[in-house]
Amino acid sequence: MTLPRSTDVFIVGGGPAGLAAAIAARRRGFDVTVADCAAPPIDKACGEGIMPDGVAAARSLGIELEAGEVRRFPGIRFCDAGAGASACVQALFPNGYGIAMRRTTLHAIMASHASDAGVRLAWRTPVTGIRDEGVICDGSFTRARWIIGADGGHSRVRRWAGLDAAHGSSRRFGFRRHYRVEPWSDFMELHWGPACQLYITPVASDEICVALISRDPHLRLNDALRHFPEVARRVSHRERPAGEERGAVTASRRLRSVYRGRVALVGDASGSVDAVTGEGLCLLFQQSAALAAALHAGDLSLYQAAHRRIGRRPEFMANLMLLLDQRQRLRRRVIGAMASHPPLFAGMLALHVGELSPVGFLSNGAALGWRMLTL
Repeated sequence: MTLPRSTDVFIVGGGPAGLAAAIAARRRGFDVTVADCAAPPIDKACGEGIMPDGVAAARSLGIELEAGEVRRFPGIRFCDAGAGASACVQALFPNGYGIAMRRTTLHAIMASHASDAGVRLAWRTPVTGIRDEGVICDGSFTRARWIIGADGGHSRVRRWAGLDAAHGSSRRFGFRRHYRVEPWSDFMELHWGPACQLYITPVASDEICVALISRDPHLRLNDALRHFPEVARRVSHRERPAGEERGAVTASRRLRSVYRGRVALVGDASGSVDAVTGEGLCLLFQQSAALAAALHAGDLSLYQAAHRRIGRRPEFMANLMLLLDQRQRLRRRVIGAMASHPPLFAGMLALHVGELSPVGFLSNGAALGWRMLTL
C-alpha cells in the first residue's frame, strides 16, 4: 500500500505487540500506520498459550481471541521429570481460563481486528530509519507525531533512539514443534528437567504444541525428550502436522527507559521476561493500553511509570522460576511440598495471574516453607 505523507502514530513492527498498540491507539482516536517487512500470518516460536490475565487484557482492547480456532485450558500442571510420577501437581485458575491457539491464528485475528478498526497496515515495507519528524521506509518519508518501536527483542528502533541501556539481561533459547496427537490433559503442562523445561499446550482436539526452553543454544527437542520419558513415549512416534522445529531467543531484560522524546517502545522491544512465565502476550496487551493512554495525555512519562508497574509481578515470577531452573534440589523440594499440599500450588498460580494479594502471598510462602521443612 502507499504510505501516507503524515500520520499521528507510526508503529514499526506488525507482530502482536505492534497490532495491539495500533488497536489501542485507534480506540483513542489516533490515525495509525503500521509497517513491517514481513507479511501475515507472522509466526514465532512460543508456547502458544495465553493466561487468563492475558485473555482479559486483550478483551479490554476489544480483541476477542476466541474468534478463531482455539482451545481453552482451565489451569496449569507442574511435573518434575526426574522425581517420578508422584512429583506432579496441578491447579485451576482462580478466575477464568487460558486460551491455547496457533501463533499464526493469533496474528490473523489481530491483523483483521486492526484493519477493521481503521489501522493502515503496510506489509512488506521495511523501515530503514527514524528522524525527529518521522520515519523513513520504502524509499519515502512519513511525518509522525509519535513513533512506536514494536520490532521485537533485537529492536532497531530501540537502537536508533538510544534506548538500549538495561539494568540487567539474560538469555535462554526456545524451540517449538507441533505433534498430531490427542491431548492427554486439558491443562497446560510445564515439565521440569535438568537445566531445561518443556511446555505442552493442547492447541486443538488432535494437536499439541511442545516448546523447549534451555540455556543451551544447541539443545533441540529430539535430544531433550530423552530427559522426559513419559512425554517422549506419547509423541516420539507421531508425525508432525506441518513445518519444522522453530527456534527463538527468550530474554529477561529491563530497560532503563522505554521512551525518549516522541519515541516509545512496546512488547519485547521494551524489555521482556523469560518465556517460562507464559506472560509475554499479557504484558504487551497491558502495555499497549497504557501507551495509548499516555499518547492521549501527550505525556510518555506516564507510560514509563505504567510500564514499570505492569512488569513487576511477571519479573518476580520469572526470577522465582529461573531460580527453580538453576537449583534442582530446591525445585524438587518445592514441587514435592506442593504435590503433598495442592492448595500451595493454587496460591502460587493465583499470584502468577494477579489474583493473590501481597498478604496472601506471604501467607502462602510461609506455608510452603513449613511444608518443605517437614517433608
